[in-house]
Amino acid sequence: MFVLQMAMVLLLAAVAVVLLVLTVHRQAIRAATDRSFAVAETIAQAPDVVEALESPDPTAVLQPRVEAIREVADLDFVVIVNEDGITYAAPEPRDIGTRIPYREDHEALRTGRGVTGRNDSGAGTAVRTFQPIKDSDGTVVGGVAVGVTVATINAVAMRQLPVLLGVTAAAVAVSTIGAVVVGRRLLRQTHGLGPAEITRMYEHHDAVLHAAREGVVIVDADHRLLLANEEAQRLLELDPDAPGHRVDDLGLAPRTAELLASGREATDEVHLAGGRVLAVNQRPLARYGGPSGSVATLRDWTELRVLSDRAEAARERLKVLYDASVGIGTTLDVTRTAEELAEVAVPRFTDYVTVDLAEPVLRGDEPTGREDVLRRVAAAAVRGDAPFVPVGESVTCVPPASRAGDPAAGRAVIDPDLRAVPGFVPGYVPGFRAPDPERARRIVEHGIHSLITVPLRARGVVLGVAGFWRSTKPEPFENDDLALAEEMATRAAVAIDNARRYTREHTMAVTLQRSLLPRFLPAPSALEVAHRYRPAESGDVGGDWFDIIPLPGARVALVVGDVVGHGLHAAATMGRLRTAVHNFSSLDLAPGELLAHLDELVARIDADEADGYGGYGGDGTGDRDDPDGSGDGRTVTGATCLYVIYDPASGLATMARAGHPGPALVHPDGTVDFPRVPVSPPLGVGGTEPFDAAELRVAEGSRLVLYTDGLVEERGRDIDVGLVLLRDALAGHPERDPEDTCRAVFDTVLPPAPRDDVALLVARTRLLEPDRIARWEIPSDPAAVAPVRAACGRRLAAWGLEHLGFATELILSELATNAVRYGSPPITVRLLYDRTLICEVSDGSSTSPHLRRAAATDEGGRGLFLVARFAQRWGTRYTPQGKVIWTEQALHDEGAAEPGDDMTDVLLAQWDDAAL
Repeated sequence: MFVLQMAMVLLLAAVAVVLLVLTVHRQAIRAATDRSFAVAETIAQAPDVVEALESPDPTAVLQPRVEAIREVADLDFVVIVNEDGITYAAPEPRDIGTRIPYREDHEALRTGRGVTGRNDSGAGTAVRTFQPIKDSDGTVVGGVAVGVTVATINAVAMRQLPVLLGVTAAAVAVSTIGAVVVGRRLLRQTHGLGPAEITRMYEHHDAVLHAAREGVVIVDADHRLLLANEEAQRLLELDPDAPGHRVDDLGLAPRTAELLASGREATDEVHLAGGRVLAVNQRPLARYGGPSGSVATLRDWTELRVLSDRAEAARERLKVLYDASVGIGTTLDVTRTAEELAEVAVPRFTDYVTVDLAEPVLRGDEPTGREDVLRRVAAAAVRGDAPFVPVGESVTCVPPASRAGDPAAGRAVIDPDLRAVPGFVPGYVPGFRAPDPERARRIVEHGIHSLITVPLRARGVVLGVAGFWRSTKPEPFENDDLALAEEMATRAAVAIDNARRYTREHTMAVTLQRSLLPRFLPAPSALEVAHRYRPAESGDVGGDWFDIIPLPGARVALVVGDVVGHGLHAAATMGRLRTAVHNFSSLDLAPGELLAHLDELVARIDADEADGYGGYGGDGTGDRDDPDGSGDGRTVTGATCLYVIYDPASGLATMARAGHPGPALVHPDGTVDFPRVPVSPPLGVGGTEPFDAAELRVAEGSRLVLYTDGLVEERGRDIDVGLVLLRDALAGHPERDPEDTCRAVFDTVLPPAPRDDVALLVARTRLLEPDRIARWEIPSDPAAVAPVRAACGRRLAAWGLEHLGFATELILSELATNAVRYGSPPITVRLLYDRTLICEVSDGSSTSPHLRRAAATDEGGRGLFLVARFAQRWGTRYTPQGKVIWTEQALHDEGAAEPGDDMTDVLLAQWDDAAL
């Protein structure tokens, strides 16, 4: 309060000072203007001034007079000029003889009219009047300027400030003394409590008064109602505006009104008020140091409290039912759904819950409803020492003979008192006979006295049984409890059945997808490979796939891909794409070209799906995404793919990707980077841009890591975070083999319950040893083939492959001769000694030879027959520089032709004749 008072006083003083300064300043300017005008007018009208201006030395005559006038009139300056504006008299001698600077003064000299206003000069802003000086005939012979600066005007205003400041100081002193006096009086009246304590006391007072479940009534000495809290208003049926009225005027029962008006002491007096039985206690306030009057408390002792308790129980049941509708079925997992039923019911509804399901339900199969062996999948308890069958064990239950014809068989059964159920101790749970009488006896001895058994029924089939057991509450289960248990069990049964059907479809999709993925990956000499695949655990399986494809020339193709979407359709589409990649790889296409062909295939699949063709079995029945079978909702809408070709002879990895995450490269020293691979749109989105490829030279011992987006992307986690986790999992362990790398990545990066499929492929690179590669350049001369053939024989002898010499020299001779005759330079021959012997002849022509059948009289056409006869495989691949004709021969010559075979001898004879 004191601070507020001081602030108000100082604010008023500040406002007064500002107003005073403004008023005095304004008045001073007006007075200065009048004074300057009067003095200027007087000087201009003086006749001796005209004579002085016309004298030989006007400055000598006018300067003393001007200074005298300025001092007497309290002016800041007086300036006299001639008709040309040349100064004759001025406060500053240095200004004499100079031309006045103001345009307004020259205009006044020209027009003969005076000017009054403000001007800026070296001394500051001034209130200034300029009057022309005229002779007797009205001709302007000069002018006089008279003014007062603003600094002088402000000095006049400031002379009045001390008085105002003194008044302000006096007001502050009086306010301070008043605040001290008032503050001491308040402290005496509040018993020394400060503002915070008083505020807290009143807050506690209001909180306790209105939160109490008892009515509180305060009456003063004049029998007027001072206070009645909310409970008192409810019990006495008082209006909100009742405080302030006399007790006799409130319409209370006479006996109650008499007690409140008397102010006497009362302890648990019983009064009737509005159909309620009230217990009233009253005490006078004066006994506790308060004012005259009394305070009374009221409690409701009627049976309405019992009804209120029942209503509260009903509300609690509704809340339990609401929580069951929200909390049961949050996942598509059978076991978790059963656990949610148990968690919702304990402890608010019951003390123990057991959930047993038929074995087919756990596998996702359709139960028959006649299973006599159930599996306990969930249990919840207020205490952990109940003698129930543990979770995970089987429970053998069959309907008892005594209830075989009961209409309630197969429906919920309530047993209020287990000890009174005939035959329970000898050995059966109500509704089902248990083979363990000892366990049944221990259940009763544990204090469990009431049971509700509810079959979990969905679509007319019993999936299992839920048991609700009560022990801590002495009251047995009632029909209201039975209805609630049935409702919760019904909701749980529907959710369990949905989870069962999902489990079946999920299992089918996983089985289909695993059948479409490679069962055994090849083990090429160029790479050491390990892989991992994890289907989605919290959703439908996706279309992730991976593969390793051996290519001619000891090269290997690594591929990972992902079909957009989930479920059986995505898995089936994944199998089609994987097969297509194998087929395109057999053409030995470059990565960019292969992705272009794959893009066209995905676009055709999308078009077929959009037209309503396809489906799970091709019958047009559709799936969950397209229930009407029209096909509009089941388009693939794209797929992603990363395709890498590794050449162990050169150490080059050529890669291209279509909407897929790029690979990670772990160098031999353990450092990790993510190579820049040109990004292209996903497959099937209709892009027209080519699929660009990147070449990367990979050191021997490096690890190429290919993965799908499910590894690094997760709901609630940015992909950059996933890439950082992947980098950390790969870095710093150069000694790891691919298998250990896969294990470390899955342990570190993989989410606990991935929502998407995850495919991981790790390949450690190897290089062919330089002494296992032979290369020769052949001039465009048929005679140059013989030296190369001889060099080939010597190299095979050095490799210990003399037994392949005849076939290899024949193959090399035929392919090299064809390249010389029909190809274009440069012509190159290369031998690779790997798990097979690879012979490659390349030239600059893109024309490929074709295998054809030659007649006995034909001079040519038998060379490729011999090549195909002596080689395991042969083919052509095209390069930017031309083509390569390659052959592969088994090192042990298994399955290849030998001289001496009938067909081989005939071909050789024909070939020799043609050559001759």
